[in-house]
Amino acid sequence: MLNYALRTLDADAIITMGFFMCHLHQQIQQLYEQQLSIYVGEKFIVDRGQGLMKSDFQKLQKTKGGLMSFNNFLSTSKDKQVSLEFAECASTKPDTVGILFIMTIDPCIKSIPFASIKEKSYLQEEEEILFSMHTVFRVNTITQMHTVNQLYEVQLQLTSDDDQELRLLTDRIRKETVGDSGWDRLGKLLLKIGQLTKAEELYNVLLEQTSDEDEKAIYYDRLGHVKDGQSDYKKAIWYYEQRLEIVQKFLPSDHPDLATSYNNIGLVYDHMGEYTKALSFYEKALEICQKTLPSNHPSLATLYSNIGLVYDMMGEYSKALSFYEKALEIEEKTLPSSDPDLATSYNNIGLVYKNMKDYSKALSYYESALDILQRALPPTHPNIKTVKNNIEILKKNL
Repeated sequence: MLNYALRTLDADAIITMGFFMCHLHQQIQQLYEQQLSIYVGEKFIVDRGQGLMKSDFQKLQKTKGGLMSFNNFLSTSKDKQVSLEFAECASTKPDTVGILFIMTIDPCIKSIPFASIKEKSYLQEEEEILFSMHTVFRVNTITQMHTVNQLYEVQLQLTSDDDQELRLLTDRIRKETVGDSGWDRLGKLLLKIGQLTKAEELYNVLLEQTSDEDEKAIYYDRLGHVKDGQSDYKKAIWYYEQRLEIVQKFLPSDHPDLATSYNNIGLVYDHMGEYTKALSFYEKALEICQKTLPSNHPSLATLYSNIGLVYDMMGEYSKALSFYEKALEIEEKTLPSSDPDLATSYNNIGLVYKNMKDYSKALSYYESALDILQRALPPTHPNIKTVKNNIEILKKNL
């Protein structure tokens, strides 16, 4: 039931079973520390058989050489035949591919804890090794086992916490999912990965369970993000206005938290194509931030970018360029040279120059954006594809 809740991101069940999840993780960690000396530093192999929807398998094929995470407690076996039977059974179902995961485990590397639960399992002959949640592997090879049915073998290698690509990815996710509680961080992660319905379920449950006005303001804000992402713009504005109404009761009129609400409402009007209204709310937010924040604060960069985008959409390219350049100036001072936010600004400026038909300058900014993205993100990331497409289209005009 727990793994089903985790796989389906059932907010009610996850919240209800939160204590059990924590306790199970602690038990695995304890066993991991007790058993580590047994492996005497030698690599070993475990297997897992399961089914994947064909659409999910196609995504897996595209991540070859990349990283794969299991978002549940991961049950594996040292008995290959046990896992193979699960995979073969799954392969007989329509629209499902049977997968035999063969996982190479190096106990010397620092990773998610795992433990043998053979002595605690009802089925001791399965020699089960249980991994805690969110174990990350690198996908090595994917090969078809039988030409007759949909059965594949996927070689995985346990990834170290020190893996550079994993660290870059997790550092960025942590930065983008900072929250006021563990549940809020989970909700922000769901928003980040596009699981809007699941995020909505989670925040509605949290909203129902709290009487605290500060918490309500947070959850209204997150639900506004959900509805904006679902293109339910009227509802998004309603949620953002509820949040604004709460914070106005407790904060002075020039507090940066009010600027956050004005900016978010502006974003929704922007998405609705109501650029004059969007600009009005952005300017309210900017006025507050310019009074209360340092001149190189990231929130100012965000607002400059948003205003630049509105002017770009309105065809006022000189004004758009001016605001984009202000955003870039802050980001170049405050962000690492490989931060993807820098690439976004370079790409935005490139788009303006393209619209102004200054193609050589546009190409220069696109190439700067691409250079950053190729250093910061996996080669299959959609943002890289977007910038490459921009460059290809532009070169036709040169």
